[in-house]
Amino acid sequence: MPEWTTFPKPADLAENRLLDAILDGIFPINSVLPPERDLATQLGVTRPTLREALQRLSRDGWIEIHQGKSTRVCDYWQEGNLLILKALSDRPDKLPESFIPDLLHVRAAIAPLYTKRALSLHPQETTNLFASLQDLEDSPLAYAQADQAMHQQLARLSDNLVYPLLLNNFRKMSIQGGLLYFNSPSAREVSREFYRSSLEAARHGDCDQLEAITRAVMLRSIRIWSESLDKER
Repeated sequence: MPEWTTFPKPADLAENRLLDAILDGIFPINSVLPPERDLATQLGVTRPTLREALQRLSRDGWIEIHQGKSTRVCDYWQEGNLLILKALSDRPDKLPESFIPDLLHVRAAIAPLYTKRALSLHPQETTNLFASLQDLEDSPLAYAQADQAMHQQLARLSDNLVYPLLLNNFRKMSIQGGLLYFNSPSAREVSREFYRSSLEAARHGDCDQLEAITRAVMLRSIRIWSESLDKER
């Protein structure tokens, strides 16, 4: 089969340019976009193409369209939805400094719950999962990938349909953040100890102990991340 060259569609280009303009503050939160005719000219697209891009941005919570009124840039952190995370994951340089700690706090809130439930419902699979983490290559990439995959699998083993959907939105950012986090040898050591103690709790079927271990390491990861940021300043 030949390798076909594909080119971005005009609506995709317009959408991405508008996203960058919003995130760069060219079109700040609660500002209004220029009239369609002017905006289409600035972007170098037709008005129908621009409308398609605007509808996508409206669907995801970036902008608010009202017939006969100017299009407003939403406060996407407060008014947006999970689809915004996909766009942000493709633009890690646009994320505020507080984003990764906020993401870690979310994971700290839910990880103990789905981990405990996974062991309760699927003890052997959960035990096997932690057993597979005992001899990881001592590298940031190996730990970032393994840790992200572990959380995805635990969420699936919880038999709760919502947990995997939530984590799927963070998949790319989890890897990116994990590469930075696990660049610290001490962070990798903390996770090694977590995998060891979790395996022991899983082998004994101690769901409460596994929940407590998970909560403790999630909170510790937030402290490690904050300390690493302080050192960089």
